[in-house]
Amino acid sequence: MLYIDLKLIFFLQLFQEITIRKMHPIIKEIIKGIPNLDGFPHCFNFADLGCSSGPNTLLVVSNIINEVHDVCKEKNLKSPQFQVCLNDLFGNDFNSIFKCLPMFNGKYNKGKGKNFGQCFISGVPGSFHGRLFPDKSMHLFHSSGSLHWLSQLPEGLEINGINVYMAKTSPPIVFEMYRMQFQKDFTMFLESRSKEIIHGGHMVLSLAGRNDVDPSCNNSSCLWELFAKSLVDMAKEVKHWESHHDTDYCKLKVFEEQAIGKQGSQKY
Repeated sequence: MLYIDLKLIFFLQLFQEITIRKMHPIIKEIIKGIPNLDGFPHCFNFADLGCSSGPNTLLVVSNIINEVHDVCKEKNLKSPQFQVCLNDLFGNDFNSIFKCLPMFNGKYNKGKGKNFGQCFISGVPGSFHGRLFPDKSMHLFHSSGSLHWLSQLPEGLEINGINVYMAKTSPPIVFEMYRMQFQKDFTMFLESRSKEIIHGGHMVLSLAGRNDVDPSCNNSSCLWELFAKSLVDMAKEVKHWESHHDTDYCKLKVFEEQAIGKQGSQKY
């Protein structure tokens, strides 16, 4: 089971890294178009929504800062300061991110020099399906491989059996339940960002998709079906352990009764 879990984590991290690198040309084009006659704003505020805490967390930050640096050198502009906001749910391991910041800052200062704008990085815990920042405060939002996650499970999923997502054995109504929940979540996301982003700001978003309109097609469902089977196997192992534990407990109780009976000084 541990092997399967590690394999799944590695796959998700690799998928996210590939997606981030494919989005890099889009980010590059956006950064080039931001400076006006006065250059970049004094402080360039951007956020990575659903940052997680793995090896890819600071990759996006580096990409954006590097592009700003290249544009400033090319156009002989003054570098802005950077306010970087890393967002994820409250249970995210922000401490592991913060432990990486001394090394990140060291590379940042060494590579860019003293004349390049300072970089201030902070964690912003909370759901991106609601408000996270003050009105008109952000220049750029980025999110990679996160927005397809729902804010909550659709109600009534008991009819989906052992499936953890939409699968070949799922009733048709389950597909509609997931669609409605995603539509509700994505609308909340867009409404929140529209209040937080400045006029003329940008959002770079990537979501997991599929090649087939059928949600249970092999391309999109195989991973979740594998995950569901793993959970079922884990549940069986726990049930087996509990059954074995109960048997041992019954044997122990019999031995205790026999020992107390032989001793005779205590009632059981």
